[in-house]
Amino acid sequence: MMKTLFDYIIKQGGAISYSQYMNLVLYHPVLGYYSKNKQKIGRNGDFYTSSHVSNVFGKLFAKYFAELVERDEVNPSFCEIGGGTGRFLAEMLDEWKRISPETYSNLNVFTIEKSGYHRELQVDQAESHAITVIPSIDKLSRPYSGIIFSNELFDAFPVEVIENRDSKLYEVYITFNQNNDLVEKLMPLTNRKIIQYLKWQEIELLEGQRYEIPLKMLEYMDKLNECTERAVIVTVDYGYTNREWQHPARLKGSMRGYYRHQMMHPLQHPFDMDITTHIHFDALEKRAEEFGWNLLESERQDDFLLKAGILAFLKDNDELNPFGAIATQNRAIRSLIMPEGISSFFQVYVHEKGTNRSEKYKI
Repeated sequence: MMKTLFDYIIKQGGAISYSQYMNLVLYHPVLGYYSKNKQKIGRNGDFYTSSHVSNVFGKLFAKYFAELVERDEVNPSFCEIGGGTGRFLAEMLDEWKRISPETYSNLNVFTIEKSGYHRELQVDQAESHAITVIPSIDKLSRPYSGIIFSNELFDAFPVEVIENRDSKLYEVYITFNQNNDLVEKLMPLTNRKIIQYLKWQEIELLEGQRYEIPLKMLEYMDKLNECTERAVIVTVDYGYTNREWQHPARLKGSMRGYYRHQMMHPLQHPFDMDITTHIHFDALEKRAEEFGWNLLESERQDDFLLKAGILAFLKDNDELNPFGAIATQNRAIRSLIMPEGISSFFQVYVHEKGTNRSEKYKI
């Protein structure tokens, strides 16, 4: 695997950008982390997602989505992007079928997943449902009308990395030394797209600040806009506003690796660990506004789940076994809504395009 990486660096002239590095080690069709036939999510993986904390997560969104279709806000089509193991999709569809069988019977379901391994998992997880699995948004039938959902999609997108040193902007590249160790290399910033991004977002880096630039996220949003006609677009992810990026605790950026639930430097364990960054909320909102998408909801995930009725899933428990089904579910629900729990780091965005709705949806 390292030979593949070193050969690629040499081919690119001796150094590669962070986005090139992430794209190779995460998304290489054979060697990439997301392409490998290995468990990545859960206790025996490298990280957790909200849908793996509790199946209530999928049930709440099923209710939300079904009501959109019942009110004829969108066509009965659902598309998840980057669904990983398919657990959310299967649990959400099970609940949708139970609570709204009429809309479920007319539902067209798509899942966009780049990883062949995860496409197989999604088919297995949702075996009782009719779903269409496609490898790329470019394969989605156009114009698409319906619901588009993603959970922790953009945080895994490749990013460029820049740094302000001695009042000069540099892009951070990756190369290797005589000991075949991966190392970073600063080069004067010349990438016009990065420079344009900084002007577009009115960003000025502080001295010593490192900053990730989400060009790939914006490119993907362009594709989303191009392929949708009448849609409700629900985005769940973690990130910061431009103001929050200026906090001293974030001056070194947010990129990190996760290997067996341990935080690592992103150059450790290439091809064998997850690499993630916090997304740029202001950039996401501004690009959506430029498209003409109407923002219907923007809430922290715990607040969204509370409004959606998560407390109704708590059950009285007279069992003495702390690991029984009821006790386990109650703990999972509490972990999703505790002030410092997993949901406190996530934001839920609901945008609409072409549905002629301007007011917020009532949860």
